[in-house]
Amino acid sequence: MTPKFGYPATADDYREKARARLPGFLFDYLDGGATNEQTLRANEADWANIHLRQRVLVNVDQVDTTVTLAGQPCSMPVVLAPLGLAGMMAQRGEVQAVRAANAAGIPFTLSTVGICPVEEVQAATTEAAWFQLYMIRDRARVKALLEKAWSAGCRTLVFTVDLPLPGMRHRDFRNGLAGTGPRSKLLKIQQLLSRPGWLWNVAVRGGPLSFGNLSDALPDARNLDAVKDWIDTQFDPTVTWADIEWIRQHWQGKLLLKGILDVEDAHLAVQVGADGIVVSNHGGRQLDGVASGAGKLPDIVAAVGSQTEILVDGGVRSGTDVFRALALGAHGVMIGRPWAYALAGGGEAGLTRLLRRWQQELRLAMTLTGVTRIADIGTDQLDRPHKHELPKAGE
Repeated sequence: MTPKFGYPATADDYREKARARLPGFLFDYLDGGATNEQTLRANEADWANIHLRQRVLVNVDQVDTTVTLAGQPCSMPVVLAPLGLAGMMAQRGEVQAVRAANAAGIPFTLSTVGICPVEEVQAATTEAAWFQLYMIRDRARVKALLEKAWSAGCRTLVFTVDLPLPGMRHRDFRNGLAGTGPRSKLLKIQQLLSRPGWLWNVAVRGGPLSFGNLSDALPDARNLDAVKDWIDTQFDPTVTWADIEWIRQHWQGKLLLKGILDVEDAHLAVQVGADGIVVSNHGGRQLDGVASGAGKLPDIVAAVGSQTEILVDGGVRSGTDVFRALALGAHGVMIGRPWAYALAGGGEAGLTRLLRRWQQELRLAMTLTGVTRIADIGTDQLDRPHKHELPKAGE
């Protein structure tokens, strides 16, 4: 049943609208995490445990939320993270999302396994999208994807490093998304038929639903089950830092490594020439039981924060959470589920409204902690029992 409220205000509000509109297997693909989802829950909970230090009677008449990320001016330090199958969350979903991101003045990142091809997405932009890449076994295909993204106008590459194998996602198994047999197909058909509005708007009017960036590599990019099987065989557990050096040689633009969760790996990322890193556990979708982004961010900032640009993702659900990440030393955040919830629940207009509210929440947090510039946000804006002891994961 569609939620009763007519004016969704938060990511959670849009989550409930998305649940009502999406077929079950798509909602759980978006919403779920690995195995018991402990890390998924910790990602959100650990931000909530970081308390802000309220200040008063400070001149905060001119609060400025603008920042530069990967050389790109942004209205606020937020990037729409890459999301596989995003084009199935709404009609030509990646195109709607990039338009909303452009309107909000922030970057959008297109996934390798998005539905809309990079050419279609870039044709809808006023500011070039970023492109996300996985390392697959077929290096010629990797090189072709890099050339494709560059030719389309992308200048920032987000290279995901924490997916040598896909995580164990029990929700996908239960819903039949992880399987290709007759029973799995029947389960998906039942869920599709329960959402006729989605079928008409997304599958029929928004078709074809294919992996657009891989269409020239596959005999039938519209057969999502067949493509999934191909992708599963292409994950490459042999990838090492030498392969990152290879990527660096073949990519002329900015290079961000997404999936760094360890100080030693952060140092190695700097050594191979990455322009930035994303502190990330893949939204709790890979290895359950690892620490949250909030828990790992302070140590990584202390180790390499003066040498590279640092973004963080995982569990960020508001403009106040964005402020918390900045106070812990991040230069910006990536968000995944929140933008997809808003897109699925309210389309481009819904995502535009959510991003506007997040900027208002960030501005309010800055105002009530007594800072007027993003560069001034730091640990002095946190209220902690011991000033120099940053919160650890799970606390």
